[in-house]
Amino acid sequence: QVQLEESGGDSVQAGGSLRLSCAASGYTTRNSCMGWFRQAPGKEREGVAAMHTGGGQIYYADSVNGRFTISQDAIKNILYLQMNSLKPEDTAMYYCAAAPLRSCTAGAGGPTSVGMDYWGNGTLVTISS
Repeated sequence: QVQLEESGGDSVQAGGSLRLSCAASGYTTRNSCMGWFRQAPGKEREGVAAMHTGGGQIYYADSVNGRFTISQDAIKNILYLQMNSLKPEDTAMYYCAAAPLRSCTAGAGGPTSVGMDYWGNGTLVTISS
């Protein structure tokens, strides 16, 4: 049974940093697209960052490019999202997602959820001004 479990969400002030983690179990994350998505109250879900665990693809939303960094620990099957210079508009529920054995896809606004078959339950990030 595939499970993705996010952690690391918190309430911080603008300008601060957080690191989100996504622990994957039940499948190997090799050669998969894994990504972070977020949904703020009243807004549609948007792609934040995605990477192919085999290398060669990393995508960021324009709104986070240069502030957020996606990475992985391939041995531990953990996906990370380092978030720096946080802004109030980063406030959202952040979800980890996985597309096993698929390439990542991106549109004009950043990574898409095409092929993301597995999702975590989310971790809440709240940024105060």
